[in-house]
Amino acid sequence: MTINSVRPTRCAWLDCTKADYVKYHDEEWAVPVYDDHKLFEFIILESAQAGLNWYTILKRRDGYRKAFANFDVNQVAQFNAAKVEQLMQNDTIIRHRAKIKAAINNAQAFIAIQQQFGSFSQYIWDFVGNKPIMNQVDDTTVAPATSALSDKISADLKQRGFTFFGSTICYAYLQACGLINSHSKQCFLHHSLNRINNG
Repeated sequence: MTINSVRPTRCAWLDCTKADYVKYHDEEWAVPVYDDHKLFEFIILESAQAGLNWYTILKRRDGYRKAFANFDVNQVAQFNAAKVEQLMQNDTIIRHRAKIKAAINNAQAFIAIQQQFGSFSQYIWDFVGNKPIMNQVDDTTVAPATSALSDKISADLKQRGFTFFGSTICYAYLQACGLINSHSKQCFLHHSLNRINNG
């Protein structure tokens, strides 16, 4: 057996038979995101996930990118009723009227936060003191779905007009965007991201 043939240990929730899922886990999940464009992308994707498996959304990511103007928040904020009807016929995304309307509504609320705080990134990262939280998870298949932090942020976002972004979706968002590192302690990325985050 060569060194290259040894597979790294990954989070237990990951289906390693899906190459795109492995790529997402290895290269994106829990990597800190500071770019507003990317942060908005995950607002749309995580909101669409509500009640569904994340992989269901991940494999439709390109569809969402095309349907939602390459995740341009200013364009999405201008979508009208006719655009909603068009998106309801688009089988490359989840055709759920309330979720589609939420994406448009949340784009408008996202812009309002940018205007108030200078960037959405500055707003969201202030909740964690600009430093990722390192969870100590032994088994990611039984990890919590919410936290006091996600309760607080989702409540604040709701007050600012967000919809389809409750505590569970918010917690998934915080993990995806790297504000919380929930890679299991056995996962090779738990320690490598911790070293990066701590300089």
